[in-house]
Amino acid sequence: MNSPPPLKQAPDFTLFDINKQEMLQRKKNAVLVDGVFLNGPIADARAGEKFVEDACKIIMEEVIQKAADVTEKVCEWQPPEKLKKLLDLEMRDTGEPHQQLLQLCQDVIRYSVKTNHPRFFNQLYAGIDYYSLVARFITEALNPSVYTYEVSPVFLLVEEAVLKKMIEFIGWNEGDGIFNPGGSVSNMYAMNLARYKYCPEIKEKGLSGLPRLVLFTSEECHYSMKKAASFLGIGTQNVYFIKTDERGKMIPEELEKQVQRARKEGAAPFLVSATAGTTVLGAFDPLDKIADICEKYGLWLHVDASWGGSALMSRKHRKLLHGIHRADSVAWNPHKMLMAGIQCCALLAKNNLDLLKKCYSANASYLFQQDKFYDVSYDTGDKSIQCSRRPDAFKFWMTWKALGTTGLEERVNRALALARYFYLKLRLGFFWFGGREYANICFWYIPPSLRDMEEGAEFWEKLHHVAPVIKERMMKKGSMMLGYQPHLGKVNFFRQVVISPQVRREDMDFLLDEIDLLGRDL
Repeated sequence: MNSPPPLKQAPDFTLFDINKQEMLQRKKNAVLVDGVFLNGPIADARAGEKFVEDACKIIMEEVIQKAADVTEKVCEWQPPEKLKKLLDLEMRDTGEPHQQLLQLCQDVIRYSVKTNHPRFFNQLYAGIDYYSLVARFITEALNPSVYTYEVSPVFLLVEEAVLKKMIEFIGWNEGDGIFNPGGSVSNMYAMNLARYKYCPEIKEKGLSGLPRLVLFTSEECHYSMKKAASFLGIGTQNVYFIKTDERGKMIPEELEKQVQRARKEGAAPFLVSATAGTTVLGAFDPLDKIADICEKYGLWLHVDASWGGSALMSRKHRKLLHGIHRADSVAWNPHKMLMAGIQCCALLAKNNLDLLKKCYSANASYLFQQDKFYDVSYDTGDKSIQCSRRPDAFKFWMTWKALGTTGLEERVNRALALARYFYLKLRLGFFWFGGREYANICFWYIPPSLRDMEEGAEFWEKLHHVAPVIKERMMKKGSMMLGYQPHLGKVNFFRQVVISPQVRREDMDFLLDEIDLLGRDL
């Protein structure tokens, strides 16, 4: 009996071979227009899906899983010219292979600052919120734009729900709002909204017939107020900066003096912008007293609570914003203290009078048709100065759904408790100043060589150079990251910001020890 023939091994087709065969088959049945093949998609879906899968593994391992590991560096510091050589930045005529692209992903992560590291204290944002991160993955994959219900049904309803809840926490019975690309844009929205309320004809007639408009804000305000005044044609000279007290709070009596001065000059005061949580000192302006002045003189009250607004979530600390319910508009950034993921910034306006829509609408007929088959009131894009707009509210919504209000409150309470702990642990060589109200910690480190020196011009000149040197050393070492700056006549000092729930008491102790280690020889 003849034995059966040996089994033949199946050919080892690679993905490349399969794709090549498919391309050849398409070309056999090709439809050409202007020399372009129209058969099948131009993108290689299999290769793309494989790249997404492999890249996600890298993100999971190198970013997310290492997020709370204090043995990792905050930053693998390289100077610009060296980093240009380490990274392959050149764009070429032909695409690059799978493995090379994955290596680029690795390099980007390696040389980027890990803002989710427990010892990243450098900005008014930090840490990683896993639920917000997943929301970002979803929206990046879906690639929506939030302007009409027909293209963004879920995200428009989410934004409506989030805005309603934020308005409730401010203390308004009703209101309106829009998510924007940053607190600076929210402040500009508010300034323009206040101007439109003061003189609605500006929308059609422009600036030519207006009086000299003047607005008021504190000398500790965010720099976006000057930028907005410049951008809107109001002019930076018409921004009157109000003196602050030793804690960085606007002085109401000084505000009223400046309002009276502007009126005597023949100018038209229209807006006061108070700050709830200043960028440097974390100060909260006295909103109730400022609101009294605004009511007296008929001025729009805007509160820039981009940083401090999240204290509203805390029953313990919401008193910092006492009187905010009297504001006409509020800027609030959940991407800061509440970690909703950059960017997540809302402008909220009191009362639902369609003022945003009246101010910004252009009635584009190709987007906002009034004879649609659904309720067109859900087409909210016409109250935005943007057309394409990201569904940023979804990130905050997902985090809020996961943690609940109590979980968000805990984040605020813990951050402020850690800041309080740091102040209690300050020791020889560390000198704090500032308001101590919020999560901003401002202090000087005085090295041993300066501790016995008299506090004269030479002392302050030498101290001015201490923080930059320590900052350079910590960056090159990669041990931690916090900012420094001069401010209102004060020489360079450190500003540490406490946000991330990954931060532990031990990290606060480490910071003191590390600064002392890096600066004791200066």
